[in-house]
Amino acid sequence: MNDPIPTPYVELEPGRFREDSGLSYEDYVVGHVFEHRPGRTITTTDNVWSSLLCLNQHPLHIDEEYASETPFKKLLVSSLVTFGIVNGMTVKTISQKAVANLGWDKVRLSAPVFVGDTLYAETTIVSKRPSATRPGEGVVTVHTVGRNQDGVQVIAFDRTVLATMRDPEDPAAGPSFRDRKRP
Repeated sequence: MNDPIPTPYVELEPGRFREDSGLSYEDYVVGHVFEHRPGRTITTTDNVWSSLLCLNQHPLHIDEEYASETPFKKLLVSSLVTFGIVNGMTVKTISQKAVANLGWDKVRLSAPVFVGDTLYAETTIVSKRPSATRPGEGVVTVHTVGRNQDGVQVIAFDRTVLATMRDPEDPAAGPSFRDRKRP
C-alpha cells in the first residue's frame, strides 16, 4: 500500500505547528493497521479503583486473600478495566476527530489480565462509507486487538465511529474542517 500516512502536525504559518492527532474520514484506509503506543502497565490501583467505581465488587478483583484461593492465585483485572484501557489507547488515532462512537461489537476476552501486565493495542481499518444521513461525515469500522507483554491476545473488539470529513469545499485541506475552527 502506498497511501500517504497522515502527519500529526499542521503548519499554521511558516515555522509554527499545531499537533493534529486523529484521522479524518479520508485518512482511514481499509487494511491499514495502527500500533498504539506507548503500552500501559496495569497497577493494583487501576484495578481496584476502577472495579469499585463501576460497582464491580467481585472479590476476585479487589480481595487479594480471596483471589489467592482461586485457580488464578492472584487478583484478576476486571474486564471493564482491560476494555477501557485498550480502547483508550486507540482514541488518539481512531476517534480523536470523531463526531460520535456508534458502538462496539464482538467484544471477546480471550485470556486473563493481571496486575503488572502491560497491554498493547493495534487497530485494523475494516470498512468505511460516507454517511447516508449526515453530509460531511462517514461511518468507519475498525477491529482492535489488545495483547499483553508476552504477545498473548487478551481482548478483541470491533468499533464503529462517525468520522468527520475534510472541508468538502476544499479537498486539499489538511485538518478536518471542525478542527480548523479551534483557537
